[in-house]
Amino acid sequence: MLLIGFIFLLTGRSTVLAQEATPPFDTEKLSSVDRLITQAIDDGELPGAVVVVGYGDQIVYQKAFGSRVVSQGQGLEEMTVDTIFDLASLTKVVATTTSIMMLVEMGEIRLRDRVATFIPEFARYGKENVTIHHLLTHMSGLRPDLDLNRSWRGSDVAIQLATEEILLASPGTKFIYSDINFFLLGEVVRRVSEMPLDEFAQTKVFEPLGMSDTMFRPPRSMHPRIAPTESCTMYGWPCGGDGATMLRGIVHDPTSRRMGGVAGHAGLFSTVSDLVRFCRMLLAGGSIEGVRIFSPLTVATMTSVSTPATEPNRRGLGWDIDSVFSSNRGEFFSIGSFGHTGFTGTSLWIDPRTKTFVVFLSSRLHPDGTGNVVALRAKVATAVAAAITDIPELDVKVTELIGADFGPVGEIPRFPQSPVLNGVDVLRASDFDQLKDKRVGLLTNHTGLALDGAATADLLWQAEGVELVSLFSPEHGIRGVQDSAVPSSRDEATGVPIYSLYGDTRRPTLAMLEGLDVLVVDLQDVGARFYTYMSTMAYVMEAGAKHGVSVMVLDRPNPINGTQIEGPIQDPEARGFTGYFPMPIRHGLTLGELAQLFNVELSIGADLTVVAMEGWLRDAWFEATTQRWVNPSPNMRNLIQASLYAGIGAIEGTNISVGRGTDTPFEQIGAPWIDGLALAKRMNERMLPGVGFYPVSFVPNSSKYVGERCEGVFILVLDRQLLRPVRVGLELASALQELYGSQFDLDAAARLFGSRDVLAQIKAGEDPGTIIAQWAPDEDRWRLLRAPYLLYY
Repeated sequence: MLLIGFIFLLTGRSTVLAQEATPPFDTEKLSSVDRLITQAIDDGELPGAVVVVGYGDQIVYQKAFGSRVVSQGQGLEEMTVDTIFDLASLTKVVATTTSIMMLVEMGEIRLRDRVATFIPEFARYGKENVTIHHLLTHMSGLRPDLDLNRSWRGSDVAIQLATEEILLASPGTKFIYSDINFFLLGEVVRRVSEMPLDEFAQTKVFEPLGMSDTMFRPPRSMHPRIAPTESCTMYGWPCGGDGATMLRGIVHDPTSRRMGGVAGHAGLFSTVSDLVRFCRMLLAGGSIEGVRIFSPLTVATMTSVSTPATEPNRRGLGWDIDSVFSSNRGEFFSIGSFGHTGFTGTSLWIDPRTKTFVVFLSSRLHPDGTGNVVALRAKVATAVAAAITDIPELDVKVTELIGADFGPVGEIPRFPQSPVLNGVDVLRASDFDQLKDKRVGLLTNHTGLALDGAATADLLWQAEGVELVSLFSPEHGIRGVQDSAVPSSRDEATGVPIYSLYGDTRRPTLAMLEGLDVLVVDLQDVGARFYTYMSTMAYVMEAGAKHGVSVMVLDRPNPINGTQIEGPIQDPEARGFTGYFPMPIRHGLTLGELAQLFNVELSIGADLTVVAMEGWLRDAWFEATTQRWVNPSPNMRNLIQASLYAGIGAIEGTNISVGRGTDTPFEQIGAPWIDGLALAKRMNERMLPGVGFYPVSFVPNSSKYVGERCEGVFILVLDRQLLRPVRVGLELASALQELYGSQFDLDAAARLFGSRDVLAQIKAGEDPGTIIAQWAPDEDRWRLLRAPYLLYY
């Protein structure tokens, strides 16, 4: 890190160029920028733009193109170089990152400080270890944005909602671009400096730099120079007028608008000339025209790679370097360069090596929200880089500048210092005190084991002062080996009756509960909505409440972690044994947490006790528990299958085999009418994160297509953290519908997938990515609903 700072010091004298120096550009090649932008305007990709290319302190190219206004009932307005633009996410780097780093320089905060140091309420639900550094690099684990389907308004409300968030990944383990990160940073600026972000940035940054047209909430007197975006969208109230108002001088970003137009992630307005001054300051190592904003080492720190070496998206502090969002770097600028984009069609890119910067400002959303400048920004940057005729030699290679050490890197599983104790282990450690002098019924199966392998049934039978009266078995029976209806029976070792809750009845009857004081539940769930153990537990709770029998749940881990949530909430008609409560397919709770939620949200009224685990971390996968894997059901044979089950199980109701009757159920799908080569090609073309596909053929010895050769695909999990199993299921269903619509019985997925709207969208040929995006409100509502019932963080 210091090495990069010294480069700025060593090259600082030559970075601030003398005015008479000749910029090393081929002007003929540079003129191709005109052609690119004019063609894009003609193609309807944007109404107009202002572009500046700088070299050190000099402007080598500056031009306004097209129109500022094309449809507002007032005719056309020509684009001018002094047009003010809604910068959108450029706010993150120009205002927020800059303000935060000034506070770091002042010694008011440190990059390693926890966010909860400044926003104490943020620590809840396992967010206590998120740092300022995590927010700046988008490595906090927070999701991209707040739920805009909810009616909320105000900065204080936004911060309160952010404190209620549950992390999607452990801090420092995964890049998730998030606006929440940056409006939290804006709040840190406010609380530490005792000045709102807009006031701090104005007095400490924009005024000293002479950026006179840069501000949040520009006054109406400036609106005629501002490029409008589009009509106010349904989620974006308040709009400053009726729903048809064209946003002009009012921030486009709906979250920022709800926050009053001042937010750390969006809301800033500026001109190309002001942003040129900002770029010159950074290229010169933190100063311009005798005004120093930063030390050279601060600039070097901000603009060097600060994400883990194993994270493919390389980011600086606030700044983008080499990620899925950095297409505006173009083809030729080196990894040592940096920049950022804005949703409205804005971008900056700065290359210290060539002393070049590109400012591209457009309002691509005007007038109807359909413009797109992603490809254009990349082409412009490429054209600029191609026009450079001389590159100064640096004393240090750019490749040596990458890989700053900022603590934990990569996907580092959080292994506990000692094995996770299940509920039964905790109860056993207390000598079963809570069950003393009680007549006990036990709902369990072969997964009900203590850490040392002792069966919960045996432990209760042997416990002094505890009378085990009866056993209850869920689907698959007491030993977990049956794949059909389970008869009642009697335990061979103890003679205790075993009542099946997956046979003649799925609910305990009064006769079964006769004489019981408490019904204990000890089952291993797999984290999917349609896995029936949760429903059996809920039916036991309902029966216990009805007949005066208390219920005790001995909790166990969610083997596929308790943070990731995915899928639509099921339709009312899909409620039932395979969908007891409205929730996404991947719910992210343990059975104990589900029991608490059911009891309150459905007003079951059971006398409920949950014996929580000790040592379980919410983001832990099963291997981190150090417990032995026991198949929860006959076709759930390993953690890979459990990881895929939420998606592959969701489409199991259709006329495909999901591998039951083979050695790898839920890791492959097929049917006699599928061409495995064609399906694998179609699925791999989708480039789904964390997963790949290859063609296979198999012959099931049970379940669907028994004895028939099926062709299909094997699903290879490449990165479990990136895997989204419900999306995989949706993508497979979409591909099968597209390739084999006349043979594939998509409607049969309604019960388990749970959403007929989703199936209708698949039939209509909608892109799966579009469908998945529509699940976000359901997933958000579930996060908020479940928050009060979380037992682990």
